[in-house]
Amino acid sequence: MAQEQIINGINVDQLFNTIEQIKDNPEIAQFKFRAANTWVDGTHNRATVKDFYGALKEDDSREPLTFEIDEPPVLCGRNLGANPVEYLLVALSGCLTTSLVAHAAARGIEIKKVASRYEGDLDLSGFLGISEEVPVGYKNIRAYFKIEADITEDQKAELVKMAQKYSPVFNSIAKPIPVSVQLEK
Repeated sequence: MAQEQIINGINVDQLFNTIEQIKDNPEIAQFKFRAANTWVDGTHNRATVKDFYGALKEDDSREPLTFEIDEPPVLCGRNLGANPVEYLLVALSGCLTTSLVAHAAARGIEIKKVASRYEGDLDLSGFLGISEEVPVGYKNIRAYFKIEADITEDQKAELVKMAQKYSPVFNSIAKPIPVSVQLEK
């Protein structure tokens, strides 16, 4: 029996097997992720993720994961959690890093270390309704990567480009998708 090929903690054999299964049955690739949120008090609210649909079935195998959301005192909060725009940066960081590491593994590139940092510029004049000309969200976001691997700088730059190309969060932000918001009865 052949030993599984693990690169960067990714089971490459399983990755390629999944790709082949999706090629044979594209419905396997259809996923639906969910989150729920409850307001606690002031600017504090709590989000939870648990179940999702993927690989042709519902999956509720994990315990609920809870995210405390709040604002810093300067924004009327009590610092009981990261604020929503910080969670957006966290989601972007996780998705870009995961995409980079997985695609490196698929190419047989062993990564020793990946570190990244994120900054976003936001003008509260839009959020506070002071100016209609100011965007309500981030004006821009910057991500900076450091990669330790036995590859060239050009190859590292290519991995960063691949991370952007294949990151669902990056693409949801960079190429906005429709979002519907509805009042439930």
